[in-house]
Amino acid sequence: MKRITAIALLAIANLVMAGTSFAQSIGVAAKIPFPFAVGDKVLPAGSYTITPKSSHVLMIKNREQTAAAFILFREDGKKSPNDGKLVFHQYAGQYFLSEILCDRAEMHGQLPASKREKRAQLQQARLSTSGETLVAAR
Repeated sequence: MKRITAIALLAIANLVMAGTSFAQSIGVAAKIPFPFAVGDKVLPAGSYTITPKSSHVLMIKNREQTAAAFILFREDGKKSPNDGKLVFHQYAGQYFLSEILCDRAEMHGQLPASKREKRAQLQQARLSTSGETLVAAR
């Protein structure tokens, strides 16, 4: 009886570990050619992976350097017919990550605007020019 219990516990542990590693492998990869702000951090240009850490928290990690950030994420439930893209707002030469649109990774939603982005947006509004930049993600 003890042997059956031990085997059952081992099987359950293996299933839990397999599920955890599968959940961590889902994510988005992108090469971002410019420095950008996410939350209160400015991250350098480079290759990034974006992975979910909980239902509303994502981790953005530079694969070449030790730069990373955790951000809140609002899933909008929409689907788009593309492979994936990251949407950046640009104000006064600064880039701010604002949306992640990737159905394959089940990430389709917006990031809340940071205080830094709101300040840059106000400054840009005074100059009356703004832009949006898209970066392909896979």
